[in-house]
Amino acid sequence: MDNTAFNRLRWMCRRGLLELDLVLERFLQNQAANLSDADCAGLGELLRTEDNDLWDILNGRSDDFDPHHRALVELLRSA
Repeated sequence: MDNTAFNRLRWMCRRGLLELDLVLERFLQNQAANLSDADCAGLGELLRTEDNDLWDILNGRSDDFDPHHRALVELLRSA
């Protein structure tokens, strides 16, 4: 992932919920180097989800996301 793409994702990870900020920031710090272009695109799509819905997805309280993002959601949940 190039620096511009990383900065764009990092900016998109800034959320209204502190909990999301913490999880997403930790995820980017630990996994950014391992993300494929497809993962980056999928993360961008997930980040378009409303904060409370995204928080429910990351906590495992909801599976209301596109099934082709399952591997990425599992990575996020492990963060």
